[in-house]
Amino acid sequence: MSTFLPKELEEGLQEARKYRARKASRLRVEADGKSFPVLKRWENGFSVDAEVVPPLRGNVELFEGSRFLSTCLIIASAEEGGQMRYEYKRSTPARDAAPLDFQKDADAPVALLGRATD
Repeated sequence: MSTFLPKELEEGLQEARKYRARKASRLRVEADGKSFPVLKRWENGFSVDAEVVPPLRGNVELFEGSRFLSTCLIIASAEEGGQMRYEYKRSTPARDAAPLDFQKDADAPVALLGRATD
């Protein structure tokens, strides 16, 4: 049995894989006010569709749906299989609250209670 696939069929399968990855992923990257879908993400970087996304560089913001994940300084790593891979030089995770300029005591009160009025 032969495992040869016609070129058109192989290209069609590759496009279908990319389409499925774009639809399944809620991740997106924003650069210069434009948003692009992220196909895969790993600890040190992410990949995007090389045909759809223009070359990226510098600071970008990473989102999952509408939730802001991190600000990243990226560099292009490699292009393989129609996907452009980017690696993080720096990734700063988003915070829900402002950083404190002091150390909190472990036994500090959580809130103040007012006086009860009769």
